[in-house]
Amino acid sequence: MLQQTQVARVVPRWEAWMARWPSAAAVAAEPLAEVLRAWVGLGYNRRAVRLWEACRLVAERGWPDDLRELPGVGPYTAAAVGAFAFGRDELPVDTNVARVLERLGGRPRGEAAVVGQALMDLGATVCTARSPRCGECPLESCRSRGAVAPRARPGRPRVRFEDTDRWARGRVVAALAAGERLPEGLESWRLQRVLDGLARDGLVVLDASGLRLP
Repeated sequence: MLQQTQVARVVPRWEAWMARWPSAAAVAAEPLAEVLRAWVGLGYNRRAVRLWEACRLVAERGWPDDLRELPGVGPYTAAAVGAFAFGRDELPVDTNVARVLERLGGRPRGEAAVVGQALMDLGATVCTARSPRCGECPLESCRSRGAVAPRARPGRPRVRFEDTDRWARGRVVAALAAGERLPEGLESWRLQRVLDGLARDGLVVLDASGLRLP
């Protein structure tokens, strides 16, 4: 859930999810459509499909030694789950952690789960990309302390979220999950492109009965 979704949005949804489905086997026992309904609002619905597929594999075969064998799990997610869930010495390196490690000049000693969480928090709040607050940093031995100049944020052309396919995909899935009509106002060519993409990703099914969740 935390892939590309803010923590504040994830926490209540994760708590509700775990209360309903406390194990991989519990998720695997549900139809994909139910999992997608529970996911609505978190965005990037393909993650729900991959999570459901991964849970089915775990329920059938158990946890693999290499977590990257599971659908939707890449190097970062594998390291994060390995460290936080299984206590493995695998440091999850996201953008914030990579920046802190580069400025620090190496990895601090300690358990990967503890170090990883500390570096994530530090990179998100103190050792930021453009305006690091070195005076507040607890890592006094950092080789870059006080040497990183603030940088201006480059200007980018703004595109309304409502004009993106990501927005349209989310509205289509949300409408199907709620049993409502498809969103109005989408050009026919854009709607068709969105539906084709959703079908390719396994998020919708178009058959003799009409358009529905899998």
